[in-house]
Amino acid sequence: MRRDFAGVIQVAFVYVGTVVGAGFATGREIVEFFTKYGPAGSFGIAVAGVLFMVFGTKIMVISARIRAKSFEDFNRFLFGKWAGGLINAIMMLLLFSVTSVMLSGGGAIFKERLHLPAQVGILAISFLTILVMMRGVKGLVGVNMLVVPMLLLLSLTVTVSSFLGSDFSIMMNKKEAVSFQWLQAAICYVAYNLALSQAVLVPLASEVKDEKVLKYGGYLGGAILGFILLGSHFALLLLPDVMKYDIPMAQVMQTVFFAAYYIYVLVIYGEVFTSVIGNIYGMEKLLLRYVKAPRMAIVAGILAVCYVISLYGYSKLISFIYPLLGFITLGFLVLLAVKRMPAK
Repeated sequence: MRRDFAGVIQVAFVYVGTVVGAGFATGREIVEFFTKYGPAGSFGIAVAGVLFMVFGTKIMVISARIRAKSFEDFNRFLFGKWAGGLINAIMMLLLFSVTSVMLSGGGAIFKERLHLPAQVGILAISFLTILVMMRGVKGLVGVNMLVVPMLLLLSLTVTVSSFLGSDFSIMMNKKEAVSFQWLQAAICYVAYNLALSQAVLVPLASEVKDEKVLKYGGYLGGAILGFILLGSHFALLLLPDVMKYDIPMAQVMQTVFFAAYYIYVLVIYGEVFTSVIGNIYGMEKLLLRYVKAPRMAIVAGILAVCYVISLYGYSKLISFIYPLLGFITLGFLVLLAVKRMPAK
């Protein structure tokens, strides 16, 4: 029983650590998809939380039952052999793009919050990624077991602190831009996050032998994601001129709970890091099938390409790539919803 509980926690934390990347942890992604719609964005988060619980779990259970080793196997099952090959090529491009955003986000944290060169932040994540990837899935799980609990605690702290003595007129004055656009944004948000998370969730499912652990871990991970989203969203609603910040959650922490400010910046950086290693873990699993090269040479090559893309700039990348990804990956979410579960 104790081993099952530990397994559930590990699956949940890896799930959370995979989704909570640069955009989520910094708050910029939450602003783009939820907070800019004002209080109505809360309904979008409720929808997103339920979808994360249901479909994240479904990805892992299907992967375990078909014995998928990488997202290539999963997409061929979901889309069929021919279309699955095309989707896998698109997935690789998306993973390269998003990992580049993560690296750029690490640089933005150093530049905006620590007043250090962005390149220092990018190179530090790259170096740490190589160290962790040497340990494979054990390194991935270990980093998430350290960072995710700290993120949960600090998210709760910043949410409670934001509400104590805040001017709630700021929140109420933020109106929804277009009726029900928050719903479209929420569905797109879940679609692209799940499409990209399969790079980690599929091989993770092959490592976990107990389907019950996968199910409860998926449900718990989705619930945690919804909780962190909602708490961060409420805090961001109380921040004036929220759209102008690259790292709005750090600005909230600096304003309402400065004593933990630098700890929170470190945790945000850690979450960016977990997402980078998660994405690279998934890409490496697929590329090893086609490229006859040492594992770490492939990892270094992926990092080099993503580093070049990351030089474009964090805010520009996240504002352009993330909404686009939501629309591209809607088909993935629709097929995942209608696909019947394979027999055990």
